[in-house]
Order: sequence, then structure tokens, then C-alpha cells
Amino acid sequence: MYRSRRNLVNARAVDGDAKIPRGDNAIMDQSIWRWDATAVAAAIRTGKISSREATQSVLARLEAVNPKLNAVTVVLAEQALAAADRADAARKRGETLGLLHGVPVTIKENVDQEGAATANGVVAFKDVIATTDSPQVASWKRAGAIIVGRTNTPAFSLRWHTDNDLRGRTFNPWHRERTPGGSSGGAAAALAVGIAPLAHGNDLGGSVRYPAYCCGVAGIRPTLGRLAAYNATVTEERPVGMQLMSVQGPLARRVADVRLGLAAMATRDPRDPWWVPAPLDGAPVARPIKVALSADPGRAGVHPDVAAAVRAAGVALAEAGYAVEEVEPPDVAGVAACWSAIVINEMRHVTQPYIRKHGGVDINRSLDFTLAGTPDVDLAGYMKALGERTKHVRDWMLFLERYPLVVGPVSTEPPFEVGFDTTSQKRAEEVSRAQRLLVAVNLLGLPATAVPVGRTGNVPLGVQVIGSRYREDLTLDAAEVIEARHGLPTPIEPAP
Repeated sequence: MYRSRRNLVNARAVDGDAKIPRGDNAIMDQSIWRWDATAVAAAIRTGKISSREATQSVLARLEAVNPKLNAVTVVLAEQALAAADRADAARKRGETLGLLHGVPVTIKENVDQEGAATANGVVAFKDVIATTDSPQVASWKRAGAIIVGRTNTPAFSLRWHTDNDLRGRTFNPWHRERTPGGSSGGAAAALAVGIAPLAHGNDLGGSVRYPAYCCGVAGIRPTLGRLAAYNATVTEERPVGMQLMSVQGPLARRVADVRLGLAAMATRDPRDPWWVPAPLDGAPVARPIKVALSADPGRAGVHPDVAAAVRAAGVALAEAGYAVEEVEPPDVAGVAACWSAIVINEMRHVTQPYIRKHGGVDINRSLDFTLAGTPDVDLAGYMKALGERTKHVRDWMLFLERYPLVVGPVSTEPPFEVGFDTTSQKRAEEVSRAQRLLVAVNLLGLPATAVPVGRTGNVPLGVQVIGSRYREDLTLDAAEVIEARHGLPTPIEPAP
């Protein structure tokens, strides 16, 4: 049972009008761009629609709404229609069809896609053309996906807001003065308005989960090693901390589509030595599954609407048979501080020269605040922080033996107003505190699924469901329960 009924009325009130119809009747809707990826894949596989029809519908939607958002920065209409025709021909020949056969998708502009620039929001990189596909792009292509475009990211993919001097700003489709998140802000904004049902993203400090939160969609940050990653266009290996904490992951409007995109992407690639051949479905766990609910991680403060959303998710899980208890996971503040000590100092000593040279005014101002908020460490301090990571991972793994799932905020504030990371040192530090559970998951290397939980005013809210290593299945199961009760009615029309 749910052991804390505090704020139960407020928790239920978060749901609002967030219901959306499900089921086979979706197939009768001829606006294919509205369909979920699972519905599109099934309809193509059974011949109800063609991949060309699905692709044309998405491209028409892109043309209609993308100018209002600037979410897709490179439109690949000609290539997409040619790929769709090949997919339809393969089906007619009776070939084996992949999980995403004929399904339109988008790819973030910071990974290699053959023939496209891996620009990463940087003017100096606009002509860095990839000659091979990154593992995640290759895996989705093998699964039959049709890439309709590439999505926007902040310069160097290093902000929680999507804007850069090369491509410009991406707008949040719910509210133009709120951030769409970053760094996968283009991916999340495109999904929310119906530009493809499935999108690629990646996550070093919340770059899948925070945009999903801001745009009212779902997304997963998988376990380190679940999905292969590699960019041949990058001439230097990343620092070890970033290797430990950065992962690829899909976003979608529905949790079932996140699961589908993850399965299609989870294939071996020898170019990534971190890849692990772990099964997508783990061993059964004791029932009822115990859930640790953390509305205010580390007791460092939380917006009341965010706390209500977390408790609303807890109510949904409790009523579905989960054993939900309000209990704090281990040392969230310490885990977040360890993430900063490693990642921010790698940025300070390794990445900073490139940002200073090639980054614009906003990313450099954001970097100034970021560096000022994290003490510098020498080599011994950096090595100590890497060692301390092991302790934090051990503590969480032991905690997850007792509570296989942790449900908490993505951010302890609603989606930030634009300018949050370029305004003042004080505001930058408030933002860092709000994102403490977000970055903690990256240090720990654990899977976490972000799922919407209603709205506050006219902006989305949501939670993240965190699991033990390689238990993406448990986080997705719980997220589907939460979505069924509190999911948002996307796709939407962009806010004026």
C-alpha cells in the first residue's frame, strides 16, 4: 500500500484532462502523423498503410509546424521518401521486417549519420560530414526506420536549453518562453507536435529526460553499456567520466514506443567497448514491487506542483499493486556533487578550450556560471572523486535490492524560463540544485524513464522512474502505469 497519503488531493488534481484514447481505433485516423510508432509499424507490416504514406504525412506535418519551433534543423525529405519506397518494396518481396520497418524517426545532430554533418550546434563543425553511421543510427536503419530529419541541440550539447549560433533557438511547443530542455530539445519538441513518433537522443546530465519533461513526452536514459555509441568524426576520445556517464536513448510520445525504440537500438557494435549483451527483460522480482517515492530528493527544496506530481505517480502505482513508500534514496546531494566534481572539471580542463574558441556568447556565459559553481580539483581530487563514485554506486545498488524502483522528480522546478543559465550566478546555482536527482542518475549509470504527469498551468510536469542496472524493463513497466493515469494528450499544436 501507499504508506504516505500526504497531499493526496493535490496529487490527484495534477491529472487534469490528460487522458488520451488508446487502441485499434487509432488506425482509423487518417492523420498518420498523429499515430504512435507501434501503430505505424503494425499498419505497415499488415499492409493497412505504406511507409511512403506514413513518411509523407510526417513530412507534411514537419513543413506545417517546424517553422514555429525550429526543432528539426536538417530536413531529409528526398532521402526519406526514397528509403520509404525501398521499405515498401522489401515488404512486397516478403523480406523479414525489422521492429521499425517503415517508421519515420528523427536523429539528433550530435551523432554521425552518413552523408550528414555532425554539427553539434557549432558553426565551426557545420562541414564535418560523416562517412559512416554511428551505432545507434545504424541499428535503427537495420530495424527499418526512415530518418526524416536531424534535430537541434545546444552548442557542444552542453546546456539544458537548446539554442546555438549555427541553427538558432528551439521553442517549447507548450510555452515559447519556457525552455524545451537540452540537449535533446529539438528531438522532444518535434515529438510533441507530431514530427515523427520516435526520436533519438543522448544523456550525459539529463539530456534525454529533461527535454522529455519540458515537452511532455517520454524518454529513457538506459544503463551504461545497454546501447552502443561511437562517432568516427570525433578525433579524440572523451574523458573517462563522460564515458561512464553518457548514454544514447530514445524519446517518444508513448512509453510503449520508447520500449520499441530501445529494443531496436540495443544491438552489438564492436566499436563501443562499453557495450554489454544484457537481456532486455530481466529475472522476475518479488511482488509486490517496492517503490521508493522521493518527492524532495535530499530535502533540498521542491516546487509544490512538482511534489504533487511525484505523489500522483505514487498513487497510480499503488493502485496498480506496487508497494509505494515515501523514503529517501542514498545521499542524492553527495551523488550530484560527485557528478559535478568529475564532469564539470573534465569540462574545465579538457573541453573548455574548444568551447571558448568555437562557442557563442550564451554557452560561454553559461559555462562561466557552471565553472564558478563547482570547485576546481587537482589530479588527486579528480581521482578521489572517481573512487567515490564506486561507493555511491554500491550504496544505491544495495538500496535497489530493497526498493527495485525509485520514483522522483526529473527537476524540482517546472520547466525553466528561458535565460535560466545565463542570468546570474545565483540562478545558475538554483538550477543546479533543482537538477540534483537528474545528474545523480548519470553518475550512478542507472536506467531511468521520464514520463509525463499532467501539467502546471500551461507547461508539462513529469517524473523519472529509476531502476537497477539493466532493469529498463521494470522502469518502463512502471512508467506505462503512470502514463495510463496521467499522460499528456500529445501531439499538440505549437503555442502561439
